[in-house]
Amino acid sequence: MPPHAHRPRPPHHRTGPDDVSGLEAAIAAGRIDPSGILAIFGKTEGNGCVNDFTRGFATQSLTLALARHIGPERAAAVCYVMSGGTEGAMAPHWTVFERVEGEGATGPALAVGRVHTAPLPAEHLGRTGQVEQVAAGIAEAMRQAGLTDPRDVHFVQVKCPLLTAQRIGEAEARGARVAVRDTLKSMGLSRGASSLGVAVALGEIAPEAVTDAAIGRDLALFSGRASASAGVELLGHEIVVLGMSAAWSGDLAVDHAVMADAIDVEPVRAALARLGLGAAGQLDAAARGRLVALLAKAEASPDGAVRGARHTMLDDSDISSTRHARAFVAGALAGLVGRTDIYVSGGAEHQGPPGGGPVAVIAQRG
Repeated sequence: MPPHAHRPRPPHHRTGPDDVSGLEAAIAAGRIDPSGILAIFGKTEGNGCVNDFTRGFATQSLTLALARHIGPERAAAVCYVMSGGTEGAMAPHWTVFERVEGEGATGPALAVGRVHTAPLPAEHLGRTGQVEQVAAGIAEAMRQAGLTDPRDVHFVQVKCPLLTAQRIGEAEARGARVAVRDTLKSMGLSRGASSLGVAVALGEIAPEAVTDAAIGRDLALFSGRASASAGVELLGHEIVVLGMSAAWSGDLAVDHAVMADAIDVEPVRAALARLGLGAAGQLDAAARGRLVALLAKAEASPDGAVRGARHTMLDDSDISSTRHARAFVAGALAGLVGRTDIYVSGGAEHQGPPGGGPVAVIAQRG
């Protein structure tokens, strides 16, 4: 029987990073089989910066919860992609990706592949070594999902590491030099190198176009299907590939769009329409019910303006620009779909054009 991707809508939104009661309730009711969980994406309530430990807290809480059902080894194999920061009205929530075997609606349907990479040496972060590791991981995730054509891949979610003072010190003690000693800036370099790894793996750019000097600087190089989120809670990468495959069945489909700037919602509206959720304005209740997940990247436009009007996100010394961008883009997208439980990740280095970012829509097939 073909693999079947499924994610029942949880009846419960989280009250904190350790609140797994919604997942437990879905398992107890038989709506989720924990043995089939491939990945869990989450938005957590922290600041999304280097010292945001809500991501690790959430990952630990989910791992321990699943270990009670499927054992520690299988629980550790799940990809936990936690994105910190729920600024504005973005709702903290989980999105659970489950694979089961069965005869669902005939394909093509949503296909999911996932992989954990080995720990990345600190001196490779933000350099071509990270690009190559991510590209190899994506190839393996595609193989697992049976996605042979990169054009069938609509979104690649990467959880990548960052540098801390301790990790920098350990690298320097063995004679290695890291790409940057500023730990906050290391997040952007890690996201950028990971995203260029996606672009290389999917054939969006040639491998030889990526050099150490280009990472974080040559903004003409980007992927239209990459989403990278850096965190202190891991040393390697957790990679989840989402695509459409005729070898998969089920009632879910995925499509993607690329926003040219932070308020460019029309490409997202077009992606919704391709999935049967077309609307001239905000989605109505029936369409909102069919929308399973909305995943997006956001960043403050590096030229300091949005459509010619000045923004101050890059000039705020108190709040990181990634936090401003998450709230701004989340508000624009929430107004489009009529929901706030959407996944908006800040920092879109090499993810879409400068100031914009890729978006993925997962919906129940009509």
